[in-house]
Amino acid sequence: MGIDLKAGGKSKKSKRTAPKSNDIYLKLLVKLYRFLVRRTGSNFNAVILKRLFMSKVNKPPLSLSRLIKYTKGKEGKIAVVVGAITDDIRVYEVPAIKVTALRFTETARARIEKAGGECLTFDQLALRAPLGQNTVLLRGPKNAREAVKHFGPAPGVPHSHTKPYVRAKGRKFEKARGKRNSRGFRV
Repeated sequence: MGIDLKAGGKSKKSKRTAPKSNDIYLKLLVKLYRFLVRRTGSNFNAVILKRLFMSKVNKPPLSLSRLIKYTKGKEGKIAVVVGAITDDIRVYEVPAIKVTALRFTETARARIEKAGGECLTFDQLALRAPLGQNTVLLRGPKNAREAVKHFGPAPGVPHSHTKPYVRAKGRKFEKARGKRNSRGFRV
């Protein structure tokens, strides 16, 4: 037989159950997708709802080039990104693609629409594909942030590729210490 813990147990659920943002439009989307999850039982809608709760770091933007790469061979399907779609000037030809996202940069929206594609909002998606039929769910690269380059074993440790936090990039600042004799020592 178990014992009654005074505090009622210590197992805390740490996932978000609502967005921290005060954006009223995001809150309306959450209301809509909560309803869809409850009434449809669709896994697609549950994933969308979970991602709507996420922090900014966990909703990375997706560039136009990656969007084109991931939707290749999936013509006729709607790409769904819970995040922003940004333009990529390295891409010259944009195919006609249907995309749903929280936000589009002006140039990305203009290029998609000029190519005969569509930029949809999540409420429009809910009308077209309430169960997520004919959709491709995508995410941006989460570890592409500058901050991530500084994570890992200490910079200067053998086999570490961690980027050091350096004040300046001049001659006197961390120029290969440990890699050559003229700079302290060589491994």
